[in-house]
Amino acid sequence: MAGVYDRKKAVDYARVWALSANPNYYHFGGIGGDCTNFISQCLFAGSGVMNYNNNNGWFYNSISSRSPSWTGVGELMRFLLRKENTKGPYGKIVNINQIEEGDIIQLRQNPTHFNHTVIVTKILGRRIYVCAHTNDAKDKPLDQYNYFETMPIHILGVRK
Repeated sequence: MAGVYDRKKAVDYARVWALSANPNYYHFGGIGGDCTNFISQCLFAGSGVMNYNNNNGWFYNSISSRSPSWTGVGELMRFLLRKENTKGPYGKIVNINQIEEGDIIQLRQNPTHFNHTVIVTKILGRRIYVCAHTNDAKDKPLDQYNYFETMPIHILGVRK
């Protein structure tokens, strides 16, 4: 059964917690970065569903009880783009001009792999604004980031 992804809730969450850490979640800033953990929190705010499958799920209970997809850039991308009909938010890669508020963008800031995730919180004309963690940002223009490539992921909905 598919449900609706609440973009407003995801964006509202992003704006509230962009410059600080929600105490209900561990902040991974000192051990590799907090960007995807923060984006997963935003996606959860908009979906209300976690997937507790130990092999390929998407969930967070604590620092020691979480899925790799909750905190890993590549793992989150694979989870969101999965073809199987499993619980949780899902999406597809789109052209950057098809992105909407509440969608995410992964950035390849080094030559080898995508290493940063941001959430789209505002679009004015052709300018995209995002919130992020690791280097905390609230409504920062995407064009102020340095990157080689973007992977815009449009969230299509939520499987319940």
